[in-house]
Amino acid sequence: MRLRQIAVATAVLGVLCVPAHAEARDISRDTLPADDGWASEGTGTTGGSAADDAHVYTVTDRAGLARALDGGSDTPKIIKVAGTVDANTDDDGHHLDCADYATDGYTLKKYLAAYDPRTWGSAKPSGEQEDARQASASRQAERVTLSVGSNTTIVGLGDAVLKGTNLQVRNANNVIVRNLDLRDAYDCFPVWQPNTGGLGDWKTSYDNIWLTGATHVWIDHVTASDKGHPDAKEPTYFARNYLRHDGLLDITNGSDLVTVSWSRFQDHDKAMLIGNSDSATGDRGKLRVTLHHNQFESVVQRAPRVRFGQVHVYDNRYVVTGDDYRYSLGVSTESGIYAENNAFHTPGHVEVADLVKSWNGSALHQTGTLFNSYPVDLLAIYDAYNSGSERDLTADVGWTPTLHGTIDSAEAADREVARGAGAGRIP
Repeated sequence: MRLRQIAVATAVLGVLCVPAHAEARDISRDTLPADDGWASEGTGTTGGSAADDAHVYTVTDRAGLARALDGGSDTPKIIKVAGTVDANTDDDGHHLDCADYATDGYTLKKYLAAYDPRTWGSAKPSGEQEDARQASASRQAERVTLSVGSNTTIVGLGDAVLKGTNLQVRNANNVIVRNLDLRDAYDCFPVWQPNTGGLGDWKTSYDNIWLTGATHVWIDHVTASDKGHPDAKEPTYFARNYLRHDGLLDITNGSDLVTVSWSRFQDHDKAMLIGNSDSATGDRGKLRVTLHHNQFESVVQRAPRVRFGQVHVYDNRYVVTGDDYRYSLGVSTESGIYAENNAFHTPGHVEVADLVKSWNGSALHQTGTLFNSYPVDLLAIYDAYNSGSERDLTADVGWTPTLHGTIDSAEAADREVARGAGAGRIP
């Protein structure tokens, strides 16, 4: 049996087996194939493939990763991650927990007492404990937030893990991130926002990956989750879940020309936000993103939620679990989602109309959708279900994707994604 056949067969078990006599393929100089989504537009996406030998690094800890990233420099570089890199460590590699970051007298107990809505009211937190929270949060941010510059490739070797890391691709161009298990971007110091959602809510700071003002980015075969500290197990304060995680992958602030492929987003609330504000009209003509052959599993919402962008969502697999599910496709201000051949698996209490949610959005093109193995028309069902309560959606999104490979049927893609998406499964 050929190596690829062995890899595919064993990926069902979550393990990529390679015969002892075979050498793993070096993926570090791979570039995005032609016509593979929006990131292939124009000059394409090559990451750090042009790096000279002096700028090829293998890192095994946070300090090594920070040195290799070089403060987000634009020098072509390839960074290979080996083993587990924990961002919550000091320069000597010792693990840091939330108590190590707390400063200026901050404690959660004091914070809760200071801003209890029954005594504090609905004003924004201010004063001694909020100042202390901000100072403590800044100390954690200095450790966990790592900037990725232009012309960079970051790849995992084997079962590589980035734990607690907030990778930021900020105002950078030409970046590749592949074959990494990105887990538990855990915020020690959430802030209470009294006027959010009526009852107030907790807001956290860190995404596993955040693209802000980034262009030409390829994210491939990553696994992103809260593994280690699921929000579902966090306590409730002020009648709201004490959230510790933000997004798994957020694409905001004029980011453009992004392809996300063959990845797993799982066990999380808000998975992927594309466009961060209804008022960010400068995002018009940007936020062009392709999502293909990804699996969204046990994700409550935002898979993705889109503002302004032209987003091609095809051949993805959705596995809905739990009673807290809200929606998958979020149609927001001036968005143009072109959804083709996606497969949804849901429990019995989830209806077809639940898969889509609209906030000021008016358009959704969809074809080839499977719902628990049955073909459905998401648009027609959404409009029928919401008649009289929300405005109907139109299928005219104003554009037609041209940058893509062969689009498989939803049935075929469903099988292939289950076997091949996620870290450790590059053929």
